[in-house]
Amino acid sequence: MKTSLQLKMSQQLTMTPQLQQAIKLLQLSTLDLQQEIQQALDTNPMLEVKEDEPTPSADAQQQSTETHKTEQDGPGTSSQSDDATKELSVQETIPDDLAVDSSWDDIYTHTPTSHGLPSADDDYNLENIYGTTDSLIDHLNWQLNLTPMSDKDRVIAEAILESVDEKGYLSSTIEDIYDGLKEELSTEDDELEADELNAVLHRLQQFDPPGVCAADLADCLSIQLRQLPAETPFRDTAVKIVENHIELLGTKDFAQLMRKARIKEPELREVFLLIQTLNPHPGNTIETSKSEYVIPDVIVTKDIKNNRWLVELNPDIAPKLKVNSSYASMVKRADNSSDNTYLKDHLQEAKWFIKSLQSRNETLLKVATTIVEHQRGFLEYGEEAMKPLVLHDIAEAVSMHESTISRVTTQKYMHTPRGIFELKYFFSSHVSTDSGGECSSTAIRALIKKLIAAENPRKPLSDSKIANLLGEQGIKVARRTIAKYREAMNLPPSNERKSLI
Repeated sequence: MKTSLQLKMSQQLTMTPQLQQAIKLLQLSTLDLQQEIQQALDTNPMLEVKEDEPTPSADAQQQSTETHKTEQDGPGTSSQSDDATKELSVQETIPDDLAVDSSWDDIYTHTPTSHGLPSADDDYNLENIYGTTDSLIDHLNWQLNLTPMSDKDRVIAEAILESVDEKGYLSSTIEDIYDGLKEELSTEDDELEADELNAVLHRLQQFDPPGVCAADLADCLSIQLRQLPAETPFRDTAVKIVENHIELLGTKDFAQLMRKARIKEPELREVFLLIQTLNPHPGNTIETSKSEYVIPDVIVTKDIKNNRWLVELNPDIAPKLKVNSSYASMVKRADNSSDNTYLKDHLQEAKWFIKSLQSRNETLLKVATTIVEHQRGFLEYGEEAMKPLVLHDIAEAVSMHESTISRVTTQKYMHTPRGIFELKYFFSSHVSTDSGGECSSTAIRALIKKLIAAENPRKPLSDSKIANLLGEQGIKVARRTIAKYREAMNLPPSNERKSLI
């Protein structure tokens, strides 16, 4: 074996700390970016927020107003009047002679000056006032505490409520609940009977929301119908249908339903409208989750005069940072002390962080601008004009790697005149057309939704019929593809869309 020396030239990418930080900031969402910036401000004394400088015209106007007021009142008038007002208020509030055992709260009463409005420090939020964080079980238990019951009935009610799921249905049968309570509540003189559980269950079924504590869908709808006023049109017929023919109602077999219920089509149409007003999942009306808001990273507006689309970053998503000039001036080049080394290291980190933020903003703006240029038809005409687009197309246009484009478009949102969309929304696969072109899958979904919205409810379009209609427009789509897109949009099949209305 012979040993030898060789010269070899190669290129490799080294993940420096600066590059790692830039990649990390690039893939952060708006909320995560704000937390990252706040953490950097807390740990690095060299970083500070760049404050917006007031305009000279506003300062001059304020100064002119104050000067004019001073000239009108005369020298010293303002300060004298303030002192006089304070002294007068004290004299009116506090009497001259005070008893030795008097309390300050009895003499002085604080009067709010904000007319009852909450201050900036108060936790004033409309969601805190009108929203609710109680679960369905908490809501039912709260009503149970307000309902007069015997101790025995209360134990039964608590056992029944423990089996209520999040949709408002009973997860256990009343027989199973009876078997679990029989030994606990039965005595030698008084044995627990099943009728007692049914009586308590009937009382719980009158709780809010209507239809709660039902055994199944038919029971849920029946409870809601029976709570309607007796003079409600077609109420009794609706109760009869949901209790005896719920399966036919679900499959929308209207011909057999009219025959078994012995009613005509106009009456069935009114019954169907009444049943549609009911809630099949009453527990969903009790919201326990808080609203989540999306802050757009990019704002797109149209310049009507020049007929072009303008893309800009949202200035409110992150504060502008700068290096603290006071601390930066303390850094000395030739000083190797620990304090000076501490300042130099944090100064370099601050510069890296600001540069990484600038790089993130430039990349995001460049990618968003390219997307808008490619999807101008969507902004002008809607989803039907969406063009097929993949990450590779944008990567080539901006001379970046696909992985970088993927990081930029993840959890980043764009505000357009048509709504707020994630950047990934504008990417979609394509389907070939008869003319040799391509059609976006998003555009096909929009066409499917449009065809279904315009169909005859008595004879809804099947997936095969929709595929044929799209084929007439030059778009080749298989029936199973139509079914996949329809299910992705939560649209039911044709047999479930059939209606008498």
